[in-house]
Amino acid sequence: MKHSNYERQSKAEQDLLQRLDGLVSMPRVTEYIATVIARVEQRMTINPNSIEEWEPLPIDLFAGLPSEIQSAWVFVLAANHESGFERHPNSHQRVMSYRGWGDFQVGYPPTTSNHLSSDRSLGIERRWLSIPVNEWHQAVVPTQNWVVVSFHTVLAAELIEERPTNEGFRATRQRTYIS
Repeated sequence: MKHSNYERQSKAEQDLLQRLDGLVSMPRVTEYIATVIARVEQRMTINPNSIEEWEPLPIDLFAGLPSEIQSAWVFVLAANHESGFERHPNSHQRVMSYRGWGDFQVGYPPTTSNHLSSDRSLGIERRWLSIPVNEWHQAVVPTQNWVVVSFHTVLAAELIEERPTNEGFRATRQRTYIS
């Protein structure tokens, strides 16, 4: 079974994912992320029809963050849903499974499944995914909410989400995550 695109990444990209993995596991970072997850999950409880909720993380939370990383996020993806296809025309995304598991499908069509788990005893290739600029992707979430931490190469206020319209992938609509 295919787990992620890690094996196809350059050594530099693998090193970056390893570095991000180390930063996310620092005690002060995990404590802060726990408070963010609680807030985001509370918003999902208030809005039960939401298939995802998010909150940016303060970039200075991560000491020694590579300069190419400009924003970090927590996303809670609702159980038993697909997030729907999206892409980021202005950012390279690195995403990790933080709590739970799911499938990040990349490309359209066809898609490649990337089954990610938050089990830290598994290798980084089972927990992280690198999604280049403009690459379509969607999360497919099983029976429990899935928490992911995402890093982007643009500032939080500048991150663009692009989704197909009802006309399919020929036409898209864009928005930013922060109003």
